[in-house]
Amino acid sequence: MPAALIAPQDLHPALWLGHQLGRARGDGVASGFAELDAQLPGGGWPRRALTELLLPQPGIGEIRLLAPGLAAAQRAGRLVMLFDPPAQLSAWALAQLGLDVAQLLVVQTQPGSGGHDRLWAFEQALKSGHVGALLAWLPPRLRAERLRRLQLAAQAHDGAAFVMREAAAAERPSAAPLRLSLRAAGPDALALRVLKRRGPPRETPIVLALPPVLSEAAWARRRPERTERVPSLPVATFVDLG
Repeated sequence: MPAALIAPQDLHPALWLGHQLGRARGDGVASGFAELDAQLPGGGWPRRALTELLLPQPGIGEIRLLAPGLAAAQRAGRLVMLFDPPAQLSAWALAQLGLDVAQLLVVQTQPGSGGHDRLWAFEQALKSGHVGALLAWLPPRLRAERLRRLQLAAQAHDGAAFVMREAAAAERPSAAPLRLSLRAAGPDALALRVLKRRGPPRETPIVLALPPVLSEAAWARRRPERTERVPSLPVATFVDLG
């Protein structure tokens, strides 16, 4: 009688069948969007790995996308670090998204270093293992070996780690095991295309409804001809955390 075949996923957690989502090292960090978690290995943002988000420009809704996961890290009593956000931040707007600004550490590195200070600081925070979640806006045209180094450092980080990159980076290889391309799908909607994941390809984008930026009163006062120009993300338009 022939021996029973052993399924690949039973041999090693890094193996999976082509039609399956790969298994993550531990449970993923819930994104706060059930339809997105269903498409992510581990059921959420990966731990001990980089998540790469590719943007046509900052301020299309990425902070609102990540806010539930960042807030969950804070509720667990862990620090959240942001590295070189592209614009000043608003404490009020972040608080409306459920974030505790007292548990946010914003790192602004020296301009003119070509991003080297930023990459070094981000790598050290990943290696420390003492941060709940990290978010970094990386310099453009980052070399593949620098991203690979960050991915190796992320293996010591038991939490979510996000890097923001330009949309053109989709044409270049990346060591990040999860890559998503983002585009606006309306004032309060975001379309995510899965470029890379531990699992089968997905051709159709995932469209998510985001928390609204403007209050009902603000929407009522808006000029109709300027509807499409309403900014969709607090990080792009508000004052410093102070």
